[in-house]
Amino acid sequence: MLASLFAMMSMATNAQTYLDPNAPLEERVKDALSRMTLHEKVNILHAQSKFTSAGVPRLGIRQLNMDDGPHGVREELEWNTWSPAKWTNDSIVAFPSLTCLASTWNRELSEAYGDAVSEEFAFRGKDIMLGPGANIARTPLNGRAFEYMGEDPYLAGEMLVPYIKAAQANGVACCLKHFVLNDQEIDRFTVNVNVSERALHEIYLSPFKRAVEKANIWTIMGSYNLWKNVHCCHNDELLNGILKKDWNWDGALVSDWGGTTNTWEAAMGGLDIEMGTYTDGKLRESEFGYEHYYLANPFEKLLKEGKVPMSVLDDKASRVLRTIFRTAMNPNKVIGSQCSEAHYEACRQIAEEGIVMLKNQKNILPIDATQYKKILVVGDNATRSLTKGGGSSELKSLRDISPLEALQTLYGDKIDYAQGYYAGRSIYDRVDAIDPAKQAELNAEALQKAQGSDLIIFVGGLNKNHRQDCENGDRESYDLSYGQNELISQLAKIQKNIIVVMFGGNPYSMPWLNQVSALTHCWYLGSESGTALANVLCGKVCPSGKLPITFAEKYEDYPYVKYGPEAYPGVNKQVHYKEDIFVGYRHFATNNVTPRFPFGFGLSYTTFSCSKPVAAKSGNEVTITVTVSNTGAVAGKEVVQVYAQSPKGELPRPIKELKGFAKTKLLQPGESQTLSITIPVEELRHFNDSQHDWTLISGDYTFHVGTSVNDIFGKATVNL
Repeated sequence: MLASLFAMMSMATNAQTYLDPNAPLEERVKDALSRMTLHEKVNILHAQSKFTSAGVPRLGIRQLNMDDGPHGVREELEWNTWSPAKWTNDSIVAFPSLTCLASTWNRELSEAYGDAVSEEFAFRGKDIMLGPGANIARTPLNGRAFEYMGEDPYLAGEMLVPYIKAAQANGVACCLKHFVLNDQEIDRFTVNVNVSERALHEIYLSPFKRAVEKANIWTIMGSYNLWKNVHCCHNDELLNGILKKDWNWDGALVSDWGGTTNTWEAAMGGLDIEMGTYTDGKLRESEFGYEHYYLANPFEKLLKEGKVPMSVLDDKASRVLRTIFRTAMNPNKVIGSQCSEAHYEACRQIAEEGIVMLKNQKNILPIDATQYKKILVVGDNATRSLTKGGGSSELKSLRDISPLEALQTLYGDKIDYAQGYYAGRSIYDRVDAIDPAKQAELNAEALQKAQGSDLIIFVGGLNKNHRQDCENGDRESYDLSYGQNELISQLAKIQKNIIVVMFGGNPYSMPWLNQVSALTHCWYLGSESGTALANVLCGKVCPSGKLPITFAEKYEDYPYVKYGPEAYPGVNKQVHYKEDIFVGYRHFATNNVTPRFPFGFGLSYTTFSCSKPVAAKSGNEVTITVTVSNTGAVAGKEVVQVYAQSPKGELPRPIKELKGFAKTKLLQPGESQTLSITIPVEELRHFNDSQHDWTLISGDYTFHVGTSVNDIFGKATVNL
């Protein structure tokens, strides 16, 4: 009798395929699903704390642990509040912002980023990294643009893919956000986005689709805003139609925190994991437990009443189980590491290649320290920790090297410092009050110290305060805040040798540009910020970053502005993307609007020559071949960019659309490298609203090959 019992137990154990890590994934999912009760299936579809969703303890199925990214692991919070848990071992490496990564135009660095940051998530026991971001930089005022990859869907998509692949190879799911049209922070919870079907597919969905089809992204986060007057976190046409049916996506759709608003839509609209509902740390939180979530007891009630088919539940539960087996119960998930020197090295390299040199008059850069007795560093961002603030992407870093610290290490007693202006504290939902008297005092100190300087390095720009680069609010002006424009002009009148270094995730006006000798834009560089900047300024590293966004001469030059508030930020909670597909450089190039600095632009300490591009068609691909030679005196890297111009058709097309790019290795003086850039013919299609599908126009395609959208060194034509 006892032997028979043991045999039965053994058979039962052997039948638990879902516990066998070597069983095929879909068999594990199917087996686990068959063993779960209705309540257990429902229970894994919603949060059980601020950043976890439930597993099935009875079956040994683990919970999912999530945390904010994508620039590093957020500090640990209390189980059920937004308050820090005050751990002493959750300090991490702060990696550069994704705008900085996009500025490298380097797919290998994107892979290194995904690998390193996911190791830190794994070490902290996290299964899902809430990032990266793929929303489009439609407006330079977007408070969250620093978390995204710029204005071009092709560049964004191509830079996302290696990051996602590397992270998920480590057993950490990326949660690509925010799907979709979350391109402003003003009214982000309630605004309905009106956009043409063509612009939706060609511009806004494009990087997400690339991540699904080329990187097999495991989870995606829905956005707060509405499309077709339905919230995107449970939008049937968007999630069940486009994402899951048209793109054949098998992952789990996670709501943004508090983005779920309705049980029926959550049930039928494609949402798989509901997070953050009524758990904002306020009094009402105590009135609603996790069992009251829209996908909890209310959903279970609909199922038991037969109002929702069981197939809907099984599909959701299967997607969540698939995620658990890919991450929390993945036998190949890495142990990871935290704050390793290898991670700091990756951080520094990404930061160095993401820095963009925009002006270098009379080659004042790199700095020749022998020419100067006294170097004055001015600016709040020279000492401010730019890993703090910004909203959910705020990081608790183990060490941050500031620009001032790194410059002092380089140049010693030659360095003097004046804050110059006060920028307030990093506050999430309000602007810190600034005392005009204190501001005047700081201005005066900087101007007085400038009198005795041989060189001024101004370190300013944006920061991660509310209405700067910060979640839950957009910038109020294209101008720099805190009186920086006026201060730079006053400093330039005193000392002509002035180098301006700007941080920030967005473009800005530059009324002082003609008065300064050099301008370098840094985005947010992470823990190695100061070291990376100093290495570029002193010439140890040759700058090779290129802009992923257009810097306009003035705010009115951006394409949506002429359409008034209906186009941004919206009227009566309705915003209309009236510029259609002509976002960013597509507008500037097609309508002959001269930008301050064009998309793809960036200077170097060396010079390059490029051969005439040669185009060849083979099968369903066009290959552009170019030889790049370093004709200067120092080693450097160059980015070759290919912009396609389509033959005329019934629909308007941009003059130039980025369809390929490649970055050289580090070329020594006199060294050359041949680059082959392959463009699948399907990349040249456009979306036809009337046909509701992609189409390719027959005829001659011109490929503009250059080092920015405006710096074209050759063309090649192919008939398709």
